[in-house]
Amino acid sequence: MTDNDSRFAAAVSAQAARKVATGQAPRRSAWSGFGVFGMIGWSIVVPTLAGTALGTWLDRHGGHAHSWTLPLLVAGLILGCGNAWYWVATEIRRDE
Repeated sequence: MTDNDSRFAAAVSAQAARKVATGQAPRRSAWSGFGVFGMIGWSIVVPTLAGTALGTWLDRHGGHAHSWTLPLLVAGLILGCGNAWYWVATEIRRDE
């Protein structure tokens, strides 16, 4: 490590220590917010589509008297919403 690198590391460390001492939380960028929206969206969409695909496959190949598509779509949606809720709660706890 060069002398410039060690001075830079010391300056960053001092700035981080000042922020911790004053209680300032690091600010998130707008891109970070878009990432959160994307993660929430995908955590709901993927289980919903998986439940729908499984239900459609069961309807075509199972020969059952009733349809599986709608119940598995709803089950996937509930699972996805629970997953998103857990993920958001984890992010909130991390920020506090």
